[in-house]
Amino acid sequence: MSVRREAILEVLTSGPGHLSAQEIHRAAQERLPRIGIATVYRALKFLCACGKAAEFIPADGVARYEPAGSRAHHDHLICNSCGSFIEAVEPEIEKLQIRLAARHGFKPSSHKLEIYGICSRCSGK
Repeated sequence: MSVRREAILEVLTSGPGHLSAQEIHRAAQERLPRIGIATVYRALKFLCACGKAAEFIPADGVARYEPAGSRAHHDHLICNSCGSFIEAVEPEIEKLQIRLAARHGFKPSSHKLEIYGICSRCSGK
């Protein structure tokens, strides 16, 4: 893996997760001052394609990235109003997905669940 991709992956794995490409770019510049934003976007596309990073796009439309596989699997509840998101883990949903795939003879390699709606803060307004 290239030095640039390694620096970007290091930013993802050492950060809080759910970082935008611009946030990753700023942090990567501390390691490689001359790294460009286009390089960050290309590296993120590569890292997602090879399973080292995961992308999700909340209601605000800004893609966020996190390292794949370094943390326990989780899904996202995303507010359509303010764009906030909540990481959610529900073992019953995971079991249901396994049963659904088995019923159809399907062998899943990955999945993501995003539920869109209104958060408690926005619904109280």
